[in-house]
Order: sequence, then structure tokens, then C-alpha cells
Amino acid sequence: MAMFISTDALLAHWQGHRRLTRRVIEMFPDDQLFTFSIGGMRTFGALANELLSMGGPMAHGLATLEWGGYAPPKATSKAEILQLWDEGTAKIDEFWARIPAERFQETLTSFGQYTGFGYWQVLYIVDNEIHHRGQGYVYLRALGLEPPPFWER
Repeated sequence: MAMFISTDALLAHWQGHRRLTRRVIEMFPDDQLFTFSIGGMRTFGALANELLSMGGPMAHGLATLEWGGYAPPKATSKAEILQLWDEGTAKIDEFWARIPAERFQETLTSFGQYTGFGYWQVLYIVDNEIHHRGQGYVYLRALGLEPPPFWER
């Protein structure tokens, strides 16, 4: 089956989204990261921790078919989130190089609950990140801050 996008281009797309999300994390006021919420949504700190628990671990799982072998600790500060974000980005690059190209066409169940092709697994992670980054944009605007342009990745 022909791929519509190369694995290198898919990784570049994902990493572009990660760079943008990192900029949103950087903009977030430290004192609001784990406290500010609107309408019962989780704090952006909680959302960032969720993203941390998915990015690197997904790349690890796709490379090894082990879905629990790499899991970062929960961050409790912006500095920790940013450090873990950078470590997760490095892990994505490290494990991505080990993912066989055919893995993206295989049906897999990640983390014991998400079943789909390997490429779908990556797209799910990217979609989830975009969704939570959008919540972060709402929070930043509510705090009187202008988020970075979404197209600058």
C-alpha cells in the first residue's frame, strides 16, 4: 500500500505541533498553570501532563510494541513540564528512527485501549494535542494573553 505521506514528513508535522504547544506552555503564567480553569475543564497543567504521558510513550510503543515501557513522571511546575516536554521530544526522535515503515500500516492496540493502524495512532496523538492546545488558547485569551499564531509551527 502506498503511503500518502512519508514517515519523515509525518514526524516533521508532529514535531511542528509540539514546537507550537511548547510555546503555549512557555506563555502560560506559572501561577495559573495548575489553578486556572473555565467551565469545569481541567487546568492547562493537567492537560500538559496528559500530553506528556502520550507523545514519547506512543513513539516508544510503535517502535517496540511495548505500551508501558516509557512513561514520564507527572510535572508539578512549568519548568518541569518544559523539561519533560523536551525529553519527550527527544524520545520521539529516538524511537521514531526505530519504527519499521510497515508498522504504520499494521492494526495495533496502544495502551490497551486505542485500536487502529499505526499511522492512526500518531494522528490520534497529534489531534489530541491540537485539541488541548486549543483549550490552552482559550485559557490564555481569558487571562488577557495573545496566544502564538497557530500556523507558526
